[in-house]
Amino acid sequence: MSVNLLFYRKNIEPNGDVVEMKIWQVPHSKDKPHGLKYSLVYVREGRRIIGYDNAEGKGDHRHYRNKEYPYHFRGVDALIEDFHSDVEKAKRGEL
Repeated sequence: MSVNLLFYRKNIEPNGDVVEMKIWQVPHSKDKPHGLKYSLVYVREGRRIIGYDNAEGKGDHRHYRNKEYPYHFRGVDALIEDFHSDVEKAKRGEL
């Protein structure tokens, strides 16, 4: 199986918050119909606050604190925009 890292960015903010994004190109499959595997996470004080991923067998979904919700994947640009939007909302206390 050929897996290629397409995108990686990790930012540690002055207050210690971590924003990390990883996107890989993988073979198309029932589990990964768009040919991508991704993990985007916002961590505060060692706890995941926001997470977007498509873990094996779960499909596209996102995490808000301790709850998991389906996510409609519309492409990499929209994924990153949606994630950043949620991170900003979490920072303002809206999530």
